[in-house]
Amino acid sequence: MNTDIYMAATAQHIGKTTTTLGILHALKRREVNVGYCKPVGQEFVSWKDHYKVDKDSILFAEAMRFELEPHIHSPVTILPGYTEQYINHPEKEKLYAQLDMASATLRKRHKVILYEGTGHPGVGSVVDMSNADVARRLNAGVIIVVKGGIGDTFDHLMLAKKFFDAAGANVLGVIINKILRSKMDKVRSALEKKISQTGLEIFGFIPFEEELAYPLMSTVTRELQGEVLCNKEMLNNLIEGSIAGSLVDLETLNTAKQHLLIVSSRRLNDALSKLQGIWEQQSMLPNLAGVVLTGHAAIYPPDLQFLIDNAIPVIKTHFDTYEAVIKLSKIDVKLNTKAPHKIQKAIEIVEEYVNMDRICEIMGV
Repeated sequence: MNTDIYMAATAQHIGKTTTTLGILHALKRREVNVGYCKPVGQEFVSWKDHYKVDKDSILFAEAMRFELEPHIHSPVTILPGYTEQYINHPEKEKLYAQLDMASATLRKRHKVILYEGTGHPGVGSVVDMSNADVARRLNAGVIIVVKGGIGDTFDHLMLAKKFFDAAGANVLGVIINKILRSKMDKVRSALEKKISQTGLEIFGFIPFEEELAYPLMSTVTRELQGEVLCNKEMLNNLIEGSIAGSLVDLETLNTAKQHLLIVSSRRLNDALSKLQGIWEQQSMLPNLAGVVLTGHAAIYPPDLQFLIDNAIPVIKTHFDTYEAVIKLSKIDVKLNTKAPHKIQKAIEIVEEYVNMDRICEIMGV
């Protein structure tokens, strides 16, 4: 008998999408006839002008090269304003009919299905479609992804498990993600002992991978509500580190390959002069992935021309320098198709650190 899998997480930004993508790829690499579905989505994008679909379903369709069918791969999408509408006019049967139709279609096409949940276990409860309710309806075994640690990790895992248990869903086990490499041995030793007492399996201990946390310049632009001043075509640049305009020095420049310079407009000339001096002295190529300008001062034309000539994207934000730095420190980076190297890295990490043989055994493939 084959078992479908429902990927859940204890919270948002734990790495569920990354892990799900890696598992899906690993199954396909083993020539398993596996389908994908995001049963309930809440972060939608427009697709082919008239469909609203969860953005993860588009990521998976493009990364795994299957034709996206919204009613099959993203059957229920919670649009803005819908929750209030649902509370006043519940339509539970309609939503579950959409889910059942998608599931039935996928079962005809595939041997097993990998479902991706949304947010923490309770997300969707307001429309009677929590992750636990949906997993039970789909009769899928649940794998919970939880952020690496010891105390908080176990506490959050138990809270999530109890929620799924209460709904009658079958929790198979857990994947511990984003573990600091320096603490891997300690975390593994402690959690193997404690989780073994619960009857849950551990399918993997995945280390924190810094590369997956690097944002694109386009993400920075969105977070800072920035106006692009030049080199818009370079917004897919990866940001590996950031420097403040007043703290430009060789040691800082050597800490990453591609920096984001955050500087007030009136200090841009000073910062670029320092950078150019260092680059020339060290025979270095400009290693700026982008520039964020704060303040309202006019830009010195030669400075702008230098940035244009070196294909360095520049954005201007209404936030001051301190606010910009704080906002950027809180960015949660999601996988997207504009960073194919990240997708490949996610695939490699799961293949290396997740026990795919055991998952395949459980799925019956």
